[in-house]
Amino acid sequence: MTIFCKKQRILAVLLAFLFSACASTVNISNDLSSAELIQRAQEATDRNRYNLALQYYEALYNRNPDNIYLIITAEYEIAFIHYKQKKHYQAREELTSLLEYYDTPDEELLPQQFKRLAQIVIQRIDEKNSPKSKKK
Repeated sequence: MTIFCKKQRILAVLLAFLFSACASTVNISNDLSSAELIQRAQEATDRNRYNLALQYYEALYNRNPDNIYLIITAEYEIAFIHYKQKKHYQAREELTSLLEYYDTPDEELLPQQFKRLAQIVIQRIDEKNSPKSKKK
């Protein structure tokens, strides 16, 4: 076996390891508070580790079924990550679903920043998908 073949094998093993590490799930401690889950998700997002961030936001969502503020926070952040990943159709669907929370008499009790942010992101998606923007 030549040195070149050995280097190729080593490179292949390293690449396989890197790709498997990127796709793996993390064991999220049950001791983490909601604030810690959000903080870790934001840190992962800042480092473009979107799959890890999604896992933290999903944990936030699943661990707080009775806290509408945290549910809306998690749903918005998950949709926004999908938007950043250019999964525009999925993000638009999720944001539209999120806005349904605001079509209730209790709308004023909900966190208003996520309503406005969802509307802005949906508008950006629609602008990117409009026939005029595709011609440019």
